[in-house]
Amino acid sequence: MTIGGQKEQFLYVGSYTDEQNQEGIRLYSLNSEHGELTLVAAYNDLPNASFLALNDTRSVLYAVSETVTYNGGFGGAAAAYAIEAGTWTLQKINQQPTDGSAPCYISLDKTNRVALVANYGSGDVTVYPIEDGGGLGVHSPLVKHEGALGPQTDRQEAPHAHSIVPSPNNRFAISADLGLDRLMVSRIDAERGILLPHGEAVMKPGAGPRHLVYSADSRYVYAINELDSTITVLGFEADAGVLTALQSIATLPEGFSGESTCADIHLSGDGRFLYASNRGHDSIAVYAVDRESGTLSVVGWQATLGRTPRNFALSPQGDYLLAANQDSSSITVFRLDAKTGMLQETGQSAAVARPVCIKFL
Repeated sequence: MTIGGQKEQFLYVGSYTDEQNQEGIRLYSLNSEHGELTLVAAYNDLPNASFLALNDTRSVLYAVSETVTYNGGFGGAAAAYAIEAGTWTLQKINQQPTDGSAPCYISLDKTNRVALVANYGSGDVTVYPIEDGGGLGVHSPLVKHEGALGPQTDRQEAPHAHSIVPSPNNRFAISADLGLDRLMVSRIDAERGILLPHGEAVMKPGAGPRHLVYSADSRYVYAINELDSTITVLGFEADAGVLTALQSIATLPEGFSGESTCADIHLSGDGRFLYASNRGHDSIAVYAVDRESGTLSVVGWQATLGRTPRNFALSPQGDYLLAANQDSSSITVFRLDAKTGMLQETGQSAAVARPVCIKFL
């Protein structure tokens, strides 16, 4: 894509909203040479657009509206937007209730036939059929998370579904529940638009699993734990849907004594490095991946130059990492060193009110 003679990358940003800042979704261009971010368009029709997802053809953007009520009823909402090819601007297709409160994550199965939403507040998962044209259909019965609660009573007083991610072979979806200290494994039935309970992996008490990512060969799952600031490496039997914990590694440097919680996790495109965000330490932790054993070793940390990096994203070309600093209302642009995995400051950033999710086209 080229605009004005400069190669551009495009991305959507989801944000928390309030009376002063009502634009929940924004479209930006990223200059591939200098890392400069430029606002292209903004949309104020979806409050608290806290997580985004794209279909395979990049023709539809999906977003959750992280609220506790919608149209006078209990729960939040999810929306679908048509993407205009070439301009990447959005036109809303439709919006549906989640019937679960504070939806905070949305993903699509590999066939793009169902959308999966994790509802943090009510601790359950909403499953929508995707209609012709990309709209969201009426959801199937909610999948409730159940089990023994974790020991941190201020945060683990109830089930809290924080993410749901389909496996690469599309047989299963794994949902991280912060309140239950569990990864809940469900079998995907895309034809009927439902999830079927399959199994679970119990994490360390008080870990508070939040997000996860699969290795490219599906042999491993990396789960970031919000409450105890660790990453759990799990072996994954992709055909059987079985998880086995292999390693736990800290996301914070030794000697750090301040308050901090984890947020997001991503693998580099070549699978050699893994990145994780710390809120409080306000950093991106960088790990080298042993692709045979799946285990991690620390490479280093990079300050995000802002407060509370809730979410971050790696550019598809693998040349940049963008950190969304929620509490300083900024997105900071870092260049990625493909050899070392470390981040380099570019001096580029953008003022964005309460950014919480970045999704590259």
